[in-house]
Amino acid sequence: MDYLSIEELVNATSGNLTSKSEEVTSINELVIDSRIANKNSVFFAIIGESLDGHKFINSAIENGCKTIIKNKSNNFEIIGEDLNIIEVENTEFALGDIARYYKSKFDIPYIGITGSVGKTSTRDMVFSAVSSKFKTLKNTGNLNNQFGVPLTLANLDKSYECAVIEMGMSGFNEIEYLVNIVNPQIGVISNIGLSHVERLGSREGIFKAKMEITTNFDENSTLIVNGDDDMLATLKGKDLKYNLKTFGFEKDNTIYCVDFEMNDNDTIFNVMIENKIEKFYIPTVGEHNIYNAMAAILVGQTLNLTLDEIRNGLETLEITKSRMDVIKNDNYTVIDSVYNASVDSMRAALKVLNRYKTRRVAILGDIFEMGSFAEEGHKQVGKDASENADVIIAIGKDAEFISKEALENNMNKDNVHHFATKEEAMENFKNILQKGDTILVKASRGMHLEEVVEFLNK
Repeated sequence: MDYLSIEELVNATSGNLTSKSEEVTSINELVIDSRIANKNSVFFAIIGESLDGHKFINSAIENGCKTIIKNKSNNFEIIGEDLNIIEVENTEFALGDIARYYKSKFDIPYIGITGSVGKTSTRDMVFSAVSSKFKTLKNTGNLNNQFGVPLTLANLDKSYECAVIEMGMSGFNEIEYLVNIVNPQIGVISNIGLSHVERLGSREGIFKAKMEITTNFDENSTLIVNGDDDMLATLKGKDLKYNLKTFGFEKDNTIYCVDFEMNDNDTIFNVMIENKIEKFYIPTVGEHNIYNAMAAILVGQTLNLTLDEIRNGLETLEITKSRMDVIKNDNYTVIDSVYNASVDSMRAALKVLNRYKTRRVAILGDIFEMGSFAEEGHKQVGKDASENADVIIAIGKDAEFISKEALENNMNKDNVHHFATKEEAMENFKNILQKGDTILVKASRGMHLEEVVEFLNK
């Protein structure tokens, strides 16, 4: 991050400088964790769901931090001398305001990525493609929310030529808030599934929330969407104020996959682009990743990259950990997809499992935030699991619907197991698993099935 003066922080946040340091007149780091605060940082006292950052102001100061942004309504005693204290209405919004101001210093293309399933893998694909030509910034890990996006933008400096920003959400107006910070010229929507349906009510609600990515779009903006998705396909043929490009397997898309060859760890696929078949390679598997790669191809074309530059970028792809990582050990082949889960991503992962010629085991845990759709969603997974796996191990309360539906689909009861906890399941693995099995492990993040992956790899 380049330096920002204290005056810039005050102006960007419309804040009030109640105390001014003689020693520190600028900062080059935004932090919300007091443990990493230092002399060159500005510490934001964020009020979270369980913690109030104002309680950690003095801890930040003890670590050498000299610049604090706090809510003016908070009267927590601050202990320290020669400090910059900026009071604002809301520290969360102040973080976004400063990121918006700082981002405006860099005249580079910004790409926003969202979607119900696969947005992180799509982000990684787009990053790999455009990085073949431009030095590109992207979010790391899961820094895709109202805190993560501003902190990501703070990593910009004059060396960057492009930024790929993943935008997550769980309710209405959250994507819009992030868009008003990032203001992307290119937006990508991977698909419309059932993630966060508990809060958004329906797929129609999810579609509306995801479309917030176009909030600031004009005739110079481009929206890139999965044209095979029934909700996103409704955009085709509409009179839109921005440019629309679509990808998929259906022939009415801007580009479409003609055929593919999938191996254990990589995929070669052919895409029809401007009436010519073009071959691409990605070092990962799954039809869903072909979709993600096609989104990256369209982003690259929109940024005037050549197809060879895009190819070279995709070949160097590095997918974020625990998203369909294939790990082979002396006993099993483990497909680690424990980072998160939705109905759609589980079904996609099961299709990958189905490709293996060994005995196929699906270890599947609860999918969270499904609300009244929980039973139906888990049943859909159970049906697909019965068709794509030889053995099912369901873990968790709602996952029982997976096992019950598999039995309803005439799967052998000796091959269907349900356990309330992962610990109980792991205790029984010795009676279920066999050497040489290919094992898919997938669940929502809160199920912590990474412990199962670690157990299987011991």
